[in-house]
Amino acid sequence: MPTNWRETHLEQSPSTPYMLVEYQGGAYQPWGGDGFEKCAEFTNHEFERVFYKNNIAAGATIFNVYMTFGGTNWGNLGHAGGYTSYDYGAAITEERQVHREKYSEAKLIANFVHASPALASAVPGSNSSGLYTDSKDITTTPLFGNKTKFYVTRQTKYNSMASAPYRLKVQTSAGNLTLPQLGGQLSINGRDSKIHVTDYDVGGFNLLYSTAEIFTWKKYGSRSVVVVYGGPNEQHELAVSKTSGATAVEGSGVKFANRNGSTILNWQTGSKRRVVRVSSDLYIVIVSRNEAYNYWTVSTLSAGNTYSHNYTSSSDLIVHAGYLVRHASISNGQIDLVGDINATTTIEVIGGAHKDINTLTWNGKDLNTKLDRNGFLSGKVSFSAPKIEIPDLKALTWKSIDALPELQRDYDDSAWIDADHTETNNTYWNLTTPSVLWGAEYGYNTGSLIFRGHFAATGDETVLHLNVSGGSAFAFSAWVDSTFLSSWTGTGEAAIANQTLSLPKLQRGSNCVLTIIVDHMGHNGNWFVGYNEMKTPRGILGYDFPSHTPRSLKPSRSEDGIRWKITGNLGGEDYRGGPRGPLNEGALYPERNGFHLPSSPTETWTSDLGPASGLSEPGVRFYQTTFTLDIPKGWDVPLSFVFNGDEFTGQGRGWRAQLWVNGYHFGKFANGIGPQRRFPVPEGIFNYRGDNTVAISIWALEEGGAAPKSIELVAGMAVQSGYSEIALAPMTGWEKREGAY
Repeated sequence: MPTNWRETHLEQSPSTPYMLVEYQGGAYQPWGGDGFEKCAEFTNHEFERVFYKNNIAAGATIFNVYMTFGGTNWGNLGHAGGYTSYDYGAAITEERQVHREKYSEAKLIANFVHASPALASAVPGSNSSGLYTDSKDITTTPLFGNKTKFYVTRQTKYNSMASAPYRLKVQTSAGNLTLPQLGGQLSINGRDSKIHVTDYDVGGFNLLYSTAEIFTWKKYGSRSVVVVYGGPNEQHELAVSKTSGATAVEGSGVKFANRNGSTILNWQTGSKRRVVRVSSDLYIVIVSRNEAYNYWTVSTLSAGNTYSHNYTSSSDLIVHAGYLVRHASISNGQIDLVGDINATTTIEVIGGAHKDINTLTWNGKDLNTKLDRNGFLSGKVSFSAPKIEIPDLKALTWKSIDALPELQRDYDDSAWIDADHTETNNTYWNLTTPSVLWGAEYGYNTGSLIFRGHFAATGDETVLHLNVSGGSAFAFSAWVDSTFLSSWTGTGEAAIANQTLSLPKLQRGSNCVLTIIVDHMGHNGNWFVGYNEMKTPRGILGYDFPSHTPRSLKPSRSEDGIRWKITGNLGGEDYRGGPRGPLNEGALYPERNGFHLPSSPTETWTSDLGPASGLSEPGVRFYQTTFTLDIPKGWDVPLSFVFNGDEFTGQGRGWRAQLWVNGYHFGKFANGIGPQRRFPVPEGIFNYRGDNTVAISIWALEEGGAAPKSIELVAGMAVQSGYSEIALAPMTGWEKREGAY
């Protein structure tokens, strides 16, 4: 827990706002790691409460989170250190869902900051244990505004799981006070933090103090509404200056008192909402923190104006609406709300429904609207989960084709690029081979690489030593002619592998070919200025082939009689992948020919049971199928492919796979390494109401071949949604590619 950031800022840049960029909103996961759900737990809602509020205590006024939404490294976009998913354990899941509690907690904090302009100019004081409370177990950092003061309070042992009681000592316009005044104690549960306020403006009313945290406040004409919340069973108290009384208009259990012209409310947080009216125009809505998660502020300004000078507090509605509220507008006495639900939900506008508004709609449908005595407008939206029919992949008609025809004796690689460069501009890595055998040297930067080394056998060949680079969790396989030599099956950590392969007896004078396929996991990230690690080559870094390479204690670049060819994606940097981008395809024969695209010519391919049927020998096979989806409109239903195989131990085993949906690369699976097994594919890549083409490659790495245990298409949580219909990504189909080989 950093406690000196304020001092550091004043030393480094005292005349500028304090800006924190790319602050931790999730956590990185490598190949072979524990998975992003563990990252979401590690940087969960409790982490946000403690660390994000600590940033506020340090005086940060520009605060950026990395990330709120990560998504997917589709099309091989990612660097070698990460896998297909970029969920990151962020507030919004890779499947576009907001069910993680950390999303709701971030929403509470953000709404408070948005509703608290005094924070922007408040000056942090020093951290103190025991000065602003009666307990050394509590640390408080004050922020002093022109009028308003904020007291950021946490446990001194910030990661404690225990509950710590305390009384709070604050400075107010009514003098120094110790809270709560009406008896009892405040408390902070384990891994929690609170922001208490004094002399806080809520639409012309002065909140003399509040130990409960503020979600938001809005002013509508003469009426002000403030929503406050607390943790389970916590005691809280607030006071409103220059008022003479309060009335409980909903719920019970709130104690009232009046001291020195201020109305005091004291309560214990419970599961039921309480609403108190102070004077005639201030409505205080008291809820539990978990219930506050279901409250939203939503702008009624037209799109694009939300952050303009037209914004006022009355531009926003305060809505109790469950899962998600996206947008609101008001016209002709009607509030139109757009949002999502995952259960039957009562929609309630508690702020912004003035007397001339009598109708409420949700996603364009009129609700049976009720207006209660407090001016809260509500209606119920029924939820009934739809029947989602998705295909059983095992039951589909599949076609398959050999993805490594290079292993056939009569294969012609004359159209391939000669890997004959003897010099390179990449000075980061020492060149040790007679010619450069690095993919990027020839414009190949993605997916996979295939090398073919032609040589005349001496008859004395027994072993081949290879030093191969593919990036974290990569694999490679090698053959001489059509005879399998061996594979490096990969580990989560290894980006470069050294392996000695035994060769069969070769006939002297025969023309032979080495074929080596390398999984290209992406280039390295460059984490340090000037280090240039992104220039680490992918491909064959070195080799020793006794009876061909000269005998030496050091690597030799002398000519060894091996003529190398290389391929990657068709065209390399002059890629042929069209709108799907430059990194979407690799070196496999079906990729080079565009067979992952819709309408590919599969008529002559082999009818197959599908990719889960596997291979009986080492190699790569490519599978394609088509099916129709009919997901009902108005529903957001995440779809994912699940690859079931061996337990993830960080050690590669048996097979690897790639996934394309309608031509878009959306998955690279490393069996045994992990941690990703589930591969979400969003609507827009999937055609939710139409035809879809799915292609999968299975790479068997070991003698005897390999097969997945199963591959499934599964549906996630169905959400009834008001989002606009999703346009399809460009869906260009297959066309014969000029020069494809």
